[in-house]
Amino acid sequence: MSRMSTSTKSQSQAGVEDPAAVKHTKVGVWELYEDATPKRMYIPLISNLETLYETSDALPYVWRMLKDIANIRGCMMYLSLYLVLELGLSLLPALTVWYSGQLLRVVEEAVEKRTVDKYFLIRIAIGRCITTVATKLFQYVQGRVSIPLNLRIKRYYALRTFWAMARLDLPTFEDDLVQQQLQQSVAHSSRSSIAWDVVATFLKIGSAAIRLVSEIFVLTTVLEGQQDGKLLLLLACTQLFIEWYGRYRAMLDRRGVWAATTENKDYITSEGLKRVVSSSLYRKEVVAGGMRDYLWYQFKKRMERIGDKVTDFWDEYFTRSRQIQILINFVQAPLSELPRVIFCLRAVQYPASIPISLTSHQLVTSTVQSFSSSLFDLFEQTSSIAEKLQAVRKLYDSSLVPNRLKDGQIPFPEDQARIAQGVELEFRNVSFRYPGIDTYVLENVSFKIDQGQLCVLVGDNGSGKSTLLKLAARLYDPSEGQILLNGLDIRTLKLEDLRRATSVLFQDYTLFPLTLAENIGYGDPSHATEMERIREAARLGGADDFIQKLPDGYNSYLERPVSDIYSNLPGMSKMVGKAINHSKLRKAGGKKVGRGLAEGKNALSGGQMQRVALSRTFMRSLLASETTVGILLFDEPSASLDPTAEHDLFERLRELRGNKTMIFSSHRFGKLTRNADLILYINNGSILEAGKHDDLMKIAGEYARIWNLQAEAFL
Repeated sequence: MSRMSTSTKSQSQAGVEDPAAVKHTKVGVWELYEDATPKRMYIPLISNLETLYETSDALPYVWRMLKDIANIRGCMMYLSLYLVLELGLSLLPALTVWYSGQLLRVVEEAVEKRTVDKYFLIRIAIGRCITTVATKLFQYVQGRVSIPLNLRIKRYYALRTFWAMARLDLPTFEDDLVQQQLQQSVAHSSRSSIAWDVVATFLKIGSAAIRLVSEIFVLTTVLEGQQDGKLLLLLACTQLFIEWYGRYRAMLDRRGVWAATTENKDYITSEGLKRVVSSSLYRKEVVAGGMRDYLWYQFKKRMERIGDKVTDFWDEYFTRSRQIQILINFVQAPLSELPRVIFCLRAVQYPASIPISLTSHQLVTSTVQSFSSSLFDLFEQTSSIAEKLQAVRKLYDSSLVPNRLKDGQIPFPEDQARIAQGVELEFRNVSFRYPGIDTYVLENVSFKIDQGQLCVLVGDNGSGKSTLLKLAARLYDPSEGQILLNGLDIRTLKLEDLRRATSVLFQDYTLFPLTLAENIGYGDPSHATEMERIREAARLGGADDFIQKLPDGYNSYLERPVSDIYSNLPGMSKMVGKAINHSKLRKAGGKKVGRGLAEGKNALSGGQMQRVALSRTFMRSLLASETTVGILLFDEPSASLDPTAEHDLFERLRELRGNKTMIFSSHRFGKLTRNADLILYINNGSILEAGKHDDLMKIAGEYARIWNLQAEAFL
């Protein structure tokens, strides 16, 4: 039974408005749905040019790209040289055909006059050799020129793409459409760049066109008057057409609208099991839970159920194209022999013309091979140019994505000397819901924190404490209401000034894939390379002791952004009869191979990693006397710390914050809340209680109840 079967499904099954317009095919474990409406005839090159015309709106971006490339230092010189070499390579094949035609003249004279012009023959041979050497030389030089040209263009657009991503605010960056556009603008080969690919494609299209025209012109000129020459050319071109049809027949099948999905539970589960055993994310659980045998049994059971059903969709989908190719080969094989048959018949009928016929046959065969290569190259380049033009447009559009948060115009603070005394923060009837979510996280929240006060936000997880801090830092704008800093609407302040005046540590903090020194130093970019400040920040954050004990100290990576590369799996494969073992190489490389914490990505505990994040906050907030920070926001800064570390942290914060305004969020009550100027108890996005510790205890509300519950745990 065939592995592919066609069936008709109802509208509800196919999930389309007109089931008759959709063709449903079983492809192994996959369900393939194809648009059954008739496709327009696909004519190579013409259809490609039509597609190019439809994407002509991207041409202004290409022109802008070319101007940018021209302004890159040294690129014009390399690009001009590359263009000259490409032009030479497009004309050299025609020159080769011309020399072959001259050789045909020598053969004709030898047959008719029984004489050979030796000097002319030597010149032809030398010319052919020079042409061959020139082709290789041009290709070599062009390859050498393309390396610095590609690298400079790649570097320029890498900087552009980096800035396009770095400039986005949080609501914009989290948008799925923006994410997709950013991924498409950077999704390209690490060895090349979109810009260089487009330039190279345009040059190759021009080169292929010149090569085709010049070869056709020279070949028809050479074969003019040659007996059977045109017939041989016609047969060779017919063979070329059949070869083209076989190569592009698959493309005709791929041009429609289609979608594939699978609901095969065994296949889906087996793919999930593969990820479990192949990813380092799950290795601890697999080993610690003794799951090896169970996972093997489950995978084996699924594979037995799948049996001989096809799981490689692409391989089976294009089997039809391969079957058509086999039929085409049956036609192409005898057709390719026709020129030889004609040559033999010609030789029997006119024995004296054998040398001329043989030379004509070889000339036509070699030229058509070169011609077909040029033609297919032209088809291939034009088929992808529209897609590449759109990629250039996305590359430039990514830097034009507008941020959701509009920048204000008012400098902050107006009096720079007062920033060290803290700032005043007020929420007025603030409500907020995250983009794409209907429910409110905060509803009608109002409070005021005076300059230099310590405020503690308390409440259960998910009550809205973290969201409140994000709004105070203006990572988002409120859906309703107003937030004021020193009496000014936060939306009217310059974002750059606001970021400089605010220091934040979030509960869901992240550590960069950089060294520990860089992770801490980036808290204050203006002093990011000063190790004394970094070590002091680490001491205040409680990280200095354990960092000093690491093999690479402050130069340690939690996880290196670039992995080491090994020749093969250690101890498993053999090369030249010897087992591969990388231990000597790693030992010789010392810390250069397998260095840092990459071998144990969780070499630091959660508490230690939180101390690194705290150190970064100290680096920004408390080290430099010239700091412009006026408000400190801490979201569960002690969530992963043990009681001793938590106590030490709170003491350092109290002593070092000076008069700055500080807001803490925590679900733990203790010494910090006792010393707070203001406590806000939040539940389900609303402030239920507000005041100092003693006042809230007298009220005997929710704050007092939870305080007593936590206190009982230590009695």
